[in-house]
Amino acid sequence: MTVQKKLGGTFTLSSTSTNLYRMGYGAMQLAGTEVWGPPRDVDAAIAVLREAVAAGVNHIDTSDYYGPYVTNQIIKKALHPYPAGLVIVTKVGARRGADKSWIQALSREELIDGVHGNLRNLAVDALDVVNLRVGGVMAPSEGSIEEPLRVLVDLKHQGLIRHIGLSNITPRQLREAQTITEIVCIQNFYNVANRSDDAFIDALAQQGIAYVPFFPLGGFTPLQSSVLDRVAASMQASPMQVALAWLLQRSPNILLIPGTSSINHLRDNLTAAALELPSDLVAELNAIAENARAAAQPAH
Repeated sequence: MTVQKKLGGTFTLSSTSTNLYRMGYGAMQLAGTEVWGPPRDVDAAIAVLREAVAAGVNHIDTSDYYGPYVTNQIIKKALHPYPAGLVIVTKVGARRGADKSWIQALSREELIDGVHGNLRNLAVDALDVVNLRVGGVMAPSEGSIEEPLRVLVDLKHQGLIRHIGLSNITPRQLREAQTITEIVCIQNFYNVANRSDDAFIDALAQQGIAYVPFFPLGGFTPLQSSVLDRVAASMQASPMQVALAWLLQRSPNILLIPGTSSINHLRDNLTAAALELPSDLVAELNAIAENARAAAQPAH
């Protein structure tokens, strides 16, 4: 194991002066069970945020629909007034039902309300980056995103949003979006076992657009998990650390937002930035997705 650059090195968002350490922090798990209501220990959640920033993390991912409102209010309590250089990335395009469901919220009124809710609960005059969340819960769905995107562009022109990103989208939707406004980041489901965005990531890297994968351990089969466990044991690391390290080595435009409500888990996650996977283990991890694709092919 060799030490890499601090927190995986840095990445500058396209057409901006915003320089982010590649290992960030995702605030979703600061809310209660099922991302609903307050956590059992608000002081512990505050301590995790302060520890992350003290370690150098300058990229926090959140949304006003986490809780709802809970994570943003905890972020404000823990970190406001915010340190110079801290970038808070939020999302709009969904809301929570009374039954804890996740409901699409892409009307003009819902998007405007979502932006103003984030502004209010984070106690800022402008949001650093707002991701427009479209598609399904885990995957994109084709279709025009022009109408909701133009709402965010209007809010950007009003000075309420500095930069715009997209979540749960396809390459075609990105191309449509780029005819309307500058896009600085994409947030989609991707990990060592679920690699449908491989070509997309490479294309984004050529454009200097950040790719922020969510669920780094999501959707693994038991067999795939066993491969990850074996590699992790050989590195004397945890499966999560190996999954995060693989993502950092996958492409220089990948930024990570692992979330946790535990300081010990936070430290473990940040340590993954210093984990360098040798080429033979990278090949073994790459085979996880390759074997899954082969198994999915119809027999001839």
